[in-house]
Amino acid sequence: MKTHIALLRGINVGGNKKVSMADLRAFLEEIGLTEPRTLLQSGNLVFKSNGDRDDAALESFLEAEAAKRLGLSTVFLVRTAAEWAEVIARNPFPDAAATAPGRLLVMFFRVPPTASTLKSLHDAMISSERIRADGRQLYAALPDGIGNSVMANAMMSARFSKHASGRNWNMVTKLAALVDRVPARWPG
Repeated sequence: MKTHIALLRGINVGGNKKVSMADLRAFLEEIGLTEPRTLLQSGNLVFKSNGDRDDAALESFLEAEAAKRLGLSTVFLVRTAAEWAEVIARNPFPDAAATAPGRLLVMFFRVPPTASTLKSLHDAMISSERIRADGRQLYAALPDGIGNSVMANAMMSARFSKHASGRNWNMVTKLAALVDRVPARWPG
């Protein structure tokens, strides 16, 4: 069995795409995924699969089934537990993680951001902000806060990438802890 983390884009944000976490957990079980767990109300899932699908195939499967079974049209971004551990290990801004984890944003992409995407972000940055792309992730240290950053607002918009979703460092590490708490077999 393989453990996965899935991020849903735009769930329960501003009254849009409302879905209960209990419904998401039940949905995962209905489609054959096991030991589903959720974190907060914003579409953060941890579950196990038999490992027969890679991230891209699992994303497509989850999106199609969520549309069919829940009437939910959203983007799923999937990482394995090992990939998630790499996201944490490769953080280029450990100082921000230690001192202001709520102001360190990780954007998760379906495919790596392009050079033109990165240039547009650099153009929107203020001098104290820092970004670094690393594969299908982009790290952004935002000392004035996510809500006060023109660049962060641009990153979170559908115009930037409809196949990306961001989580602050607090959420990244809470999801890692949730992965560690998923037992091999739950009692009952």
